[in-house]
Amino acid sequence: MSDQDTGAEREVTLHYYDGSERKALIVDTEVPYPDGKLIVSRTDPQGFITHANQAFVDMSGYSREELIGANHNILRHPDMPAVAFKGLWDTVQSGQKWQGFVKNLRKDGKYYWVKATVIPNIRQGKLVGYTSVRRKPSRSKILESEALYATLK
Repeated sequence: MSDQDTGAEREVTLHYYDGSERKALIVDTEVPYPDGKLIVSRTDPQGFITHANQAFVDMSGYSREELIGANHNILRHPDMPAVAFKGLWDTVQSGQKWQGFVKNLRKDGKYYWVKATVIPNIRQGKLVGYTSVRRKPSRSKILESEALYATLK
């Protein structure tokens, strides 16, 4: 656990790239990523979830029904700098694979870290969406990411 795991709660307004916003409860408690699990999801080209595996359901705290059709940004933790997601989108929209470390927000306001790989899904030469596979990150990479993201906020 990092030194941010105080259990303190705060309400924040999350602002998204498309201009939408929502209020969210943030609880400074990390939920450890389970060993041996892969979180897999697919989205349409705009980032709306079309598939969520059981590990994704379990870690996010949302039901599958809540996830399917929702924008993937419902997992965006306010500690994540917008520039990190701009880099992700710029990379995958250019047809390239993106990898990075992401702090995700659970439905209950707690968080979990992932090592994410996002790839564009191309069918018959046309972009049909994206696949994201997340795995357990090392504690040293989480600490590096926390320090870097704090400088980018």
